[in-house]
Amino acid sequence: MPLNDSYGPTGRETRLLGKLRSLNWTLVGLITAVCCIGFGLLYSVAGMSLEPWADRQMLRFAVGVMIMIGIAVVDVRWWFQLAYPIYGISLLLLVAVEFVGRMGKGAERWIDVGPLQLQPSELMKIALILALARFLHGVLVDDVSRPTRLFMAVLLIALPAGLVLIQPNLGTALILIVGGCGLIFLAGLSWKIILPVVALIVAAVPVGWEFVLKDYQKQRVYTFLDPDSDPLGAGYNITQSKIALGSGGLFGKGFGEGTQSRLNFLPEKQTDFIFTVLGEEFGLFGLLILMGLFTAILYQGVQVALDTRSQFGRLVAMGVCLNFLLYILINTSMSMGLIPVVGIPLPLVSYGGTALLTVLFGFGLLLSVQVHRAVDIPRSAAALI
Repeated sequence: MPLNDSYGPTGRETRLLGKLRSLNWTLVGLITAVCCIGFGLLYSVAGMSLEPWADRQMLRFAVGVMIMIGIAVVDVRWWFQLAYPIYGISLLLLVAVEFVGRMGKGAERWIDVGPLQLQPSELMKIALILALARFLHGVLVDDVSRPTRLFMAVLLIALPAGLVLIQPNLGTALILIVGGCGLIFLAGLSWKIILPVVALIVAAVPVGWEFVLKDYQKQRVYTFLDPDSDPLGAGYNITQSKIALGSGGLFGKGFGEGTQSRLNFLPEKQTDFIFTVLGEEFGLFGLLILMGLFTAILYQGVQVALDTRSQFGRLVAMGVCLNFLLYILINTSMSMGLIPVVGIPLPLVSYGGTALLTVLFGFGLLLSVQVHRAVDIPRSAAALI
């Protein structure tokens, strides 16, 4: 599929500066604001010190923003053409984890690439969005529910999800499955397919409990149902998180004054339970501000999807938003004890290199869709490599 230098209804603003001017800087500003909240919380939980988390996170953000803007100015048709290769590379990296992956907290999830620690499962979240968006771009709405089409789409989801479950990494596998199925639904999946599948999943829960879940994953469910049964053992994380959130009250204890985090009662305070730190130090008021910023980011993303001409662009934008929303829902629910702990970070806030860069990469794709929103990609192009 040939690419030309023009985009937009009049073919103007084809140069780099033109694209930068048309960028959704409101969205960039919202993303930056959320990251700044993260920097402040990481500074606080380190005892009012930039080391060891805040300084590294700020450096990663600076690199990530440049990558995000660089991705945004690349014509969305290039990402269309690169969708399958990116998916294939990410799938190979997931396979490589089984052979050269580094153990971490009972799971093989990282690959050492020189000084960098790469988490292929995070990259796959974006790769899956691209691959599904490209595949579904070439499928008419009435054909999405056809068995052959549906099988191929489900296969794109099942391959990486299965590899991630082997690691094991239930939280990320859940995001891949729910996010991927959500995209298929948005592409036009019939309710005649959805309802029987949901019933089948419910019926398969006992089988999954017996043969799929690991012992530590079952323990998380037991702990979720009754955290007080072992408050100093398996239920410690959830118990301390609830104490910290409750003690924050309406306006919190103040910046750097969170006793649960400062006295190291709160586990994984820089990653999984950073939301709890915010609640303890800034109370309900601080949590509502963060959730308001998250809502504004999602609103901007959905607007990009609605304003985009191509089906590929719409699905990419919605896929990025859905992935972002799942991150938020799982982490916040986990912190409040509404679901078992599954180790999902709070996007743009929690400490973590691959997770932050992956989220910014996704927003770069969303911004690329926004900048090139008037570009039309023929459905017949989906069959081309």
